[in-house]
Amino acid sequence: MARKPTKTAPKPKAAPKPRADEIFDEPISEALSRRYLAYALSTITARALPDVRDGLKPVHRRILYAMRNMRLTPNGGYKKSAKVVGEVMGNFHPHGDQAIYDAMVRLVQDFSVRVPLIDGQGNFGNVDGDNAAAMRYTESRLTAAAELLLAGIDEDTVDFRETYDGEGREPVVLPAAFPNLLANGANGIAVGMATSVPPHNVAELIDATIHLIKTPAAKTETLLKYVKGPDLPTGGVCVEGFEEMVEAYATGRGGFRIRAKWEAEDLGRGRYQIVVTEVPYQVQKSKLVERIADLINTKKLPILTDVRDESAEDIRLVLEPRSGSLDPAVVMETVFKLCDLETRIPLNMNVLDASGTPRVMGLREVLQSFADHRKEVLVRGTNHRLEKIARRLEVLDGFIIAFLNLDEVIRIIRYEDEPKAQLIATFDLTDVQAEAILNMRLRSLRKLEEMELKRERKELQAEQKDLRALLKSDDLQWTRITEQLRETKKAFSPTTPLGRRRTAIEDAPAAESLDEADMIEREPVTVVISEKGWVRALKGHVEDEAGIKYKDGDQGRFALPAQTTDKLMLLGTNGKFYTLSVAELPGGRGHGEPIRLMVELGNADDLAAAFIYRGERTILLAATSGHGLLVKEEDAVANTRKGKQVLNVADGAEAAVCRLLDTAPGKGDFVAALASNRKLLIFDAQDLPLMTRGKGVALQKVAPGTLADAKVFSAKDGFTWQDRAGRTQSEAQWKSWVGKRSQVGKLVPKGFPRSGRFGG
Repeated sequence: MARKPTKTAPKPKAAPKPRADEIFDEPISEALSRRYLAYALSTITARALPDVRDGLKPVHRRILYAMRNMRLTPNGGYKKSAKVVGEVMGNFHPHGDQAIYDAMVRLVQDFSVRVPLIDGQGNFGNVDGDNAAAMRYTESRLTAAAELLLAGIDEDTVDFRETYDGEGREPVVLPAAFPNLLANGANGIAVGMATSVPPHNVAELIDATIHLIKTPAAKTETLLKYVKGPDLPTGGVCVEGFEEMVEAYATGRGGFRIRAKWEAEDLGRGRYQIVVTEVPYQVQKSKLVERIADLINTKKLPILTDVRDESAEDIRLVLEPRSGSLDPAVVMETVFKLCDLETRIPLNMNVLDASGTPRVMGLREVLQSFADHRKEVLVRGTNHRLEKIARRLEVLDGFIIAFLNLDEVIRIIRYEDEPKAQLIATFDLTDVQAEAILNMRLRSLRKLEEMELKRERKELQAEQKDLRALLKSDDLQWTRITEQLRETKKAFSPTTPLGRRRTAIEDAPAAESLDEADMIEREPVTVVISEKGWVRALKGHVEDEAGIKYKDGDQGRFALPAQTTDKLMLLGTNGKFYTLSVAELPGGRGHGEPIRLMVELGNADDLAAAFIYRGERTILLAATSGHGLLVKEEDAVANTRKGKQVLNVADGAEAAVCRLLDTAPGKGDFVAALASNRKLLIFDAQDLPLMTRGKGVALQKVAPGTLADAKVFSAKDGFTWQDRAGRTQSEAQWKSWVGKRSQVGKLVPKGFPRSGRFGG
């Protein structure tokens, strides 16, 4: 069967050429800079940074306003969160539905915000870090606190702008009856800047604002008498110093140390357990438990033996100490250092001011900005109310005229072809008054209604007079704002669960944490290092070193009895000392691990010596070039993997001698230096300097050979060495080899071993 010819794909149409007005001739750097700047400004002002006046980002403000329009009041029913998200996304916020829902979830979580603005029904996540259920499964409505933020929004108290599609309007800022920025805090990352504000207690913020209204020049120290510090949803204890808090709140930048709240429960018989009842802010409890358990299993926190999560509705983490004799405060100080039971929350009050400009504000500026916003809301609301009163008084004046001339009004309405025009001409009415009279119901034409109208007009005129006086007096305005704040404070009274302070403010306890060695269980081990550089720690002190097994082709080099609390000191041929914790060495079940994985020892370098640190000795160091020095053992400890350079070796030379002395050499001590050409030189130890690091001084002239060995001995003990059988030999006439430092020396005594080393 013949194959059908394949159809060739049609050629794509050429893109239309751009018009002349669509072509811009400019450097690419300028074009990118201008467009990136526009993006950055949009991110800063429309996404990441909250407004100092209502403390909300645009997405949060739009969620609350949309829910108000949906009539999701605290006393009403719940609606599906998906419906709310759809309303927000369709009318106000043209971004992803998941981003809107995530922002909405945060306003529900009582462990994320101090004052929840949305009342959620369903799974909205928990302090363990579990995510909220999908938006189709949860329901929500506004809280009473959210109503306080929205109160008066219909009274022209704030500006509105067009929505993104131009079909609706949205508020630029909410009236905000309480300082929500500090009450609920905020976190955000913009382009080149970020914000981080922890939550605070609303009642304390209101008291501080009232004090600032009365005393505009109040200092930050005075305001902190009212605002004690952060008041976090999850409680905890703030242990930041007062001076540091003053500086942080004054500048708007700083941080706070937050600790978990705990107590010791007596178990009897000298035993106890520690119960953590509150964890620091934004710490996931499940990950915290995992971290503590991992520290216990890896023996990095041996002060504890177990951790259990017995939480139900309340948090209850149980920590079991290793011994009942340990002070609970000391135990917790140690635990605080190693896990997130103590954290540091940052303070960076970088927010948008009333003009939309990002600024870092201190506590005083933030409260003053909120107070100024409340004043603007009050003035605009008062003007709006005066306009409504004026319109109502105009209508009432028309009604009263109609009642006074009721018969004539009825005649005009009944018989005139143009009653509205005739009423205006006859009684000198306005168009609004004439329209109101024509729309009046017949049932209102009674004597009692006339009295009610006069009473209402009298009340409105009195209110109008008061409001006009309010607008003319700055003092009256601040007095009214103070009254409003005091009324708002009743909703956040310290006697209520919502208003009660949760985070305690305390000084850091004086108890000190345990040292690293104190946390390690002391056990005897034997540190074994092979010829090829594999290290391990065998349990117990091995007496028969011949029974230690190594990898094929490898053999033993060092076997050092030690304790798990000790430190292992290693000297490389490069003159660097390396320090390892014996407790962190691999166990003895296998062949260990290469030392080069634990320290940064070069491939061209090798180990010259290994010993257990005691801290009270003096070390004689010497290089093959014949240079050497004395150094204190404590000065040789390295704190990093890179090691600590103590002996500076010349090119082509390497560290060859490491002798441990119980004390620094004194009067009557001598140094014996032995070259590879079997020349021996003995000189006064006083000529050898005690240094912290360096090349040292020339011990012996060894060229063209190298320095083989060196040692320090006292004249009282005499000059000795060990032969091949390990027996100690001595030379009574050793003074024949005494000379000046850096001389060549003489041939070794008879019987000196061919190994060219002193041994011992």
